[in-house]
Amino acid sequence: MGKTSTRDMTVGSPFRLITGFFFPLLFGLLFQQFYNMVDTIVVGKFLGVQALAGVGSTGSLTFLVLGFSVGVCNGFVIPVAQKFGEHDYRGLKQYAVNAIMLSVIVSTVLTIIVCLLCRDFLLWMNTPSDIFDYAYDYLFIVFLGIPVIFIYNVLFGIIRSLGDSRSPVMYLVFCSILNVVLDLLFVVTFKMGVSGAAWATVISQGASSLLCINYIRHCDLLILQKEDWHFNKACVKHLLSMGLPTGLQYSITALGSIILQTAVNSLGSVFVASVATGAKVSQLFCCPFDAMGSTMATYGGQNIGAKKLDRIGQGLKTCCIMGTIYAVLAFLLLYFFGGYFTQLFVDASETLVHQNAHQFLIVNSAFYIPLAFVNIVRFLIQGLGFSKQAVFAGVCEMVARTVVGFALVPIFGYSAVCFANPVAWIAADLFLFPAYAYVIKRLRHQLAQA
Repeated sequence: MGKTSTRDMTVGSPFRLITGFFFPLLFGLLFQQFYNMVDTIVVGKFLGVQALAGVGSTGSLTFLVLGFSVGVCNGFVIPVAQKFGEHDYRGLKQYAVNAIMLSVIVSTVLTIIVCLLCRDFLLWMNTPSDIFDYAYDYLFIVFLGIPVIFIYNVLFGIIRSLGDSRSPVMYLVFCSILNVVLDLLFVVTFKMGVSGAAWATVISQGASSLLCINYIRHCDLLILQKEDWHFNKACVKHLLSMGLPTGLQYSITALGSIILQTAVNSLGSVFVASVATGAKVSQLFCCPFDAMGSTMATYGGQNIGAKKLDRIGQGLKTCCIMGTIYAVLAFLLLYFFGGYFTQLFVDASETLVHQNAHQFLIVNSAFYIPLAFVNIVRFLIQGLGFSKQAVFAGVCEMVARTVVGFALVPIFGYSAVCFANPVAWIAADLFLFPAYAYVIKRLRHQLAQA
């Protein structure tokens, strides 16, 4: 279909299409996670445990704001996938253009607001005084990069909606290498501290954005002329109706994480560092679940656009089997070897941090099957165009983490922290499976009427 590699997921074997889309996407996400991890590794090894705790304590806040950004972009590109499934390429281009322009506006406003409130956020979370400056320096710079995050994610989402999960992998490989080089240069050579790690991440993501822009410029389906750059009220309204609920879903989930992080902060900087270390390792092992979710969003979006409802259930079954098999393997690996992974971030002499982080990993990975279902079902529902149901799943997660943070951590301490994520995942699943059944029933009714 031209100079770029697109994939029509409305015809052919669901298993082959899903796995063919999933593995390149997974490879890209692993590299993306790799250059995110490099910040933590360099900070932990060269700047010490307090600096590591400072950077780690910002995780829930960055998830709140950057998660909202990523969620909005994921919502913006759902109509693009649906138009691709309908083979309405004129409508596809119109939605893509409006999504890009909206991203610029929303990201600019968001950046101004969160940068002004950055210090207040950390104060509200009771960030320990010995790590406060580290946390602020890192967080402020990361928030300055929000427009870059928006542009990269909306362009990546557009590319993914066309069924191409391979091209962005090359960009992520390049940018991961760039991030490693910049981390070492800024932190080790130029002695820029945690600020250097933050700037390395922002600059690397900026490079990814430029490469995605170059891709879009040469995509036959998206060759844009000057007259294409105008707002369409109907497109804007539909994009906002998809993007804002999806962004809120991430933010609502993150609110629970912030409340939990506040409870962790009350335990002291050693436990903050333990959770930060365990979470970084867990994020690496959770990349396949993220890739499955993104795969199902595209698969669902294209097939509902083509009105092929029967293929959606087939794809869901295939992806759930993949998720279950991987979850078991990941648990076994982290149970026996999780301690070795934590040493990537913290010196071996920090034995308490390692023990606590390994405990966190064992408990969380024991519940990776519910996490797999959360990602697969929620993103599939989003791809089908039902963002509100996905938002309520985020509310379930927020409530669960809030209950653990407020009620259980003061009683059971760090052990309760380890069980917070599993409780949240199970709570979301209890809502998502009935929600999926409702969505399918409603879509069948709509198609029957049509």
